[in-house]
Amino acid sequence: MNIHVDGRLRLQATRKSWAIHTPFHITGYTFTAFDALIVELTDAQGFIGRGEAQGVYYHHDTPDSMLVQIEALRAHIEAGITREALQQLLPAGGARNVLDCALWDLEAKRAGKPVWQLAGLPTCKPLLTTYTVGADEPEVMAGRASSYTTARAIKLKLTDDERNAERVLAVRRARPDVWLMVDANQGFTRESFARLLPTLVDARVDVVEQPFPVGSEAWLDGLERPIRIAADESVQDRSDLAKMVGRVDVINIKLDKCGGLTEALAIAQEARKRGFDLMVGNMGGSSLAMAPSFVVGQLCDVVDLDGPISLVEDYQPSVVYEHGTIWCPDALWGGPASAASK
Repeated sequence: MNIHVDGRLRLQATRKSWAIHTPFHITGYTFTAFDALIVELTDAQGFIGRGEAQGVYYHHDTPDSMLVQIEALRAHIEAGITREALQQLLPAGGARNVLDCALWDLEAKRAGKPVWQLAGLPTCKPLLTTYTVGADEPEVMAGRASSYTTARAIKLKLTDDERNAERVLAVRRARPDVWLMVDANQGFTRESFARLLPTLVDARVDVVEQPFPVGSEAWLDGLERPIRIAADESVQDRSDLAKMVGRVDVINIKLDKCGGLTEALAIAQEARKRGFDLMVGNMGGSSLAMAPSFVVGQLCDVVDLDGPISLVEDYQPSVVYEHGTIWCPDALWGGPASAASK
C-alpha cells in the first residue's frame, strides 16, 4: 500500500489477488487467481474515485509493473491530473486504465451525475452477458455450462488441440437453449479452423473470437465467414482498427488493453463508423473492474463481463447477476456521491 497526502489529490494504490474457485484454462495459460491493482484518488472535499486493473497478461503487464508506472507519475497525479493529460502521460495498458477509471468515478461524484450520463449515453440498462467456460475435457465443460443455470449466453474457451469439436458439441447438447460463442485465444491455424467450422455452424455458434495469432491477420483474407469473427488480441486500441476492416465483424474492447474508459468510448465510436459490431470483454477481476466496462457495454452487441462469477470473494457492493444479465449499482462505481462514497 502506498499513501501520500500532499497535493490536490491523495493517491492510494493497493495490490490485490482475487482467488478463484477453480483453475481457468485458455490457450497457453492457466489462471488460479486474478491479480489486480486498485487505486483510490481522494480530493480535498473528501470525494473518492476508485478503479481496478489486471493489466494485459500476454504483454507481461502486471500489478507490479503498473505500480511502478503510477509511482513514477505520483507528483503529476497528486497535483490534480486530468483524464486528458493522462492519455498523453501513459501508454495503453493497465496503469492508464486504473487511473482513468478512478478519475471518471471521481468526476461523477464531484458532478453529482453517474458516469453514463457524463459519457453522453441516453440510458443505462441491465445487459445480457456471457458466462465463460474454460477449456477442459468436453464432459467437464458440459458440466460447467449446465451449472450456469441462469445463463442465457455462454462463451467457450477452446485451445490448440484436436478436441474442440467434441467440446463444442458436448456443451451444445448440455445447453441447447443458450446463445453460444467460442474463443480461440489465437489458438487456431487456417487448417484447424476450416476443419472445425462445420461443427460451429451445426452447433449454432454465433461468434468466433480471435481465431488466429496476432501478426497473422492476413490469414483472415478470403476466409469463409458463415459465423461472425471477433478480434481481441489483434486490436489493442484505435490504431489497430484500420487493418481489421474486411477481415473481422466484431471488435472486442477491453479497458486493460486500451488503457481505460476514455479510450474505450473512442474505440466504440470509431469502430461503429468503420462498420464493426462491438463487444466488451474483461481480463478477470472483481466487480470494481467490471463496472466501467458495463458503461461501454451499453454500446455493444456482445457483452462478456462475467469475471466476478468465479471469485471466492468480491468487492462490495458488487455487480448484480440476475436472469443472465449484469447490472452495476451506482454505489459500486460511477455513481453520484453518497454518504458511503465520500
